[in-house]
Amino acid sequence: MRIDWTAQGWERLADGVGRRRLPGWDATTGLVVGDKAVLLYDTGSSLAEGAAIRAQTEALTGGRRVTHIALGHPHFDHVLGTAAFAGAEVFGAVGTEELLASARTREELYEDAVRQGAGERASAEAAEALVAPRHAVTGERTLDLGGRQVLLANLGPAHTGHDLAVLVPGEREVVFCGDLVEESGEPQAGPDAVGARWPDALDRLLALGGEDALYVPGHGAVVDAAFVRRQRDELARRFPVS
Repeated sequence: MRIDWTAQGWERLADGVGRRRLPGWDATTGLVVGDKAVLLYDTGSSLAEGAAIRAQTEALTGGRRVTHIALGHPHFDHVLGTAAFAGAEVFGAVGTEELLASARTREELYEDAVRQGAGERASAEAAEALVAPRHAVTGERTLDLGGRQVLLANLGPAHTGHDLAVLVPGEREVVFCGDLVEESGEPQAGPDAVGARWPDALDRLLALGGEDALYVPGHGAVVDAAFVRRQRDELARRFPVS
């Protein structure tokens, strides 16, 4: 089907593939449309933002609902909107289910969201309703969306202990990187980052996408392989292996 991405403020990346830079924290959400299924990459920072993404994706696809969700990593600005997509099959890097199902993690996500400027009530509601992925990706997993396949790849630990990228094959591959790659600022390394292994994760990301792919960072503009390689080298200097 032909999709008018600009009508909803999205950016077309390839046939049936687009993304939007969300307000607030400039986090990316991505959409891949197949003949039989629709996959969303990351769900935003609140239930309201998730509901807005849902409305936009349904408008883009003529009323089709999101059937699959891939969570790039378990930070508030990427996962707190998941409950807005009732019935979707949710995928995450192995260990994400147990992490997001814990009361301690929900409290930490709430606290992080509020610390970053999100509303207390909205953050509490989203943390309480948080949906943990039921499908764990250990290495790589292929999903058939009907007429197109996507590859989910567990590349962590790096930015977090649970980093999941999505490769969309095509005339020019599209790779949704999550916060393994950031364009709008230097990569953020919080207490759950594993810096010494981050460069290796980017090596695997580059091997996955290749030299000609479009790499979609968790925050910022779409980049190329050369940008990812430079960021990889900067991270290697920042986190030398002892």
